[in-house]
Amino acid sequence: MATAAKKAPAKSKPDGKSPSAITTPKPVEFTKEQELSAYRDMLLIRRFEEKAGQLYGMGFIGGFCHLYIGQEAVVTGLKMAMADGDQMITAYRDHGHMLAMDMSPRGVMAELTGRRGGYSKGKGGSMHMFSKEKNFYGGHGIVGAQVSLGTGLAFANRYRDNKFVSLTFFGDGAANQGQVYESFNMASLWKLPVVYIIENNRYAMGTSVARSSAETDFSHRGASFRIPGIQVDGMDVRAVKAAGDLALEYCRSGSGPIILEMQTYRYRGHSMSDPAKYRSKDEVQKMRSEHDPIEQVKARLLDKKWASEDDLKAIDKEVRDVVADAADFSQTDPEPDVSELWTDVTL
Repeated sequence: MATAAKKAPAKSKPDGKSPSAITTPKPVEFTKEQELSAYRDMLLIRRFEEKAGQLYGMGFIGGFCHLYIGQEAVVTGLKMAMADGDQMITAYRDHGHMLAMDMSPRGVMAELTGRRGGYSKGKGGSMHMFSKEKNFYGGHGIVGAQVSLGTGLAFANRYRDNKFVSLTFFGDGAANQGQVYESFNMASLWKLPVVYIIENNRYAMGTSVARSSAETDFSHRGASFRIPGIQVDGMDVRAVKAAGDLALEYCRSGSGPIILEMQTYRYRGHSMSDPAKYRSKDEVQKMRSEHDPIEQVKARLLDKKWASEDDLKAIDKEVRDVVADAADFSQTDPEPDVSELWTDVTL
C-alpha cells in the first residue's frame, strides 16, 4: 500500500503589525525636565561642532571633518528613547552621536586632533571612534559599512535574547548602497531587533535626493523586505522621541526591524572642505529661522515660563565652558608616541 505524501510545513506568518499598519506618532509632550535636558544636550552638540570647525580652520584637526550642526534633534531624541544596553552605530558625521551617548567631550575632541587621550588613542581621527563602555560602535568612514555591522549587533542581541536593540544610523546617500539592502533582507528574515535610522539631510555629499534617488520617500525603502517605515520631523526633538519610543518597542517585542526616516537638514557643507554651492543661502537661512531644533525648544521653555533668558544664558555658558575645556585639552595632550605605531593594528 502506498504511503501518503507528507504535507509541507506551513509557512509561518510574520510577527508584529503589517508595514501599512504603522503610522507616525504625534510628538510627545515633554516635561520641564525633559525640555531642559534636550536643550542642554543639543546645545552641547552645537557648541562642540562649532568649536571643531574653528580648530579645523586653525589647522589643529587634519583629514576630513563632518559637522552635525542642524541635525542635533535626531540623535538627542533617540537617545532619550533608548534603554540601558541598547547600542548605537553610525557613519562619519558622528561627533554628535558620541556626545549623546555620554562619551567625554575631552576624549572626542582629543581624537579629532590626534592626541593620546582620544577615544582611539589619536589614531582614528574624526571618522573612527568607539566606546564599548558606552555602547557606541563607531564612526565609520566607508559609506554604508556601518549598516551591515549594526545588523550584526542586532543578530548578536537576538542570539543572546537580551532584549537590546541596535540603532543603526545612515544618510540619504548611503541609502543607495547595495549592502544596505542585503542587511534589510537578513534583518527581516531573522526578525532582528534593529532600528534603521535614515538621516535624510537632503543632499548626501552634494547632490539633491531629487536628482539621485528614484524613491525619495526613504521610509518606503524596506517595503520589498516587509520592513515598516515612517517619516519623522527630524528637526523636532519631541517627534523624534515619539518615533523612537514606537520603534524600540516594536523591535523589543520581537517584531523585527523598522525604518525611521528622519527629515533633517545640515547647515554646513558635507565636510569642512565643501563650500555647499549646490544650494542657496536663502534656503539655509529659512531652515535656520523656521525649523532650528534648538530654537524650538528654547521658545517652548520661554513660552511656558519654565526658564528665563538668564537661565538659558547660564546653560549656554556652562556648555561653552565644557567645550572650551575639551578644546584646551585637545591642544595640550601629547601626541601618540612613535612606538605606538603598530599597536592596536591587526596584520
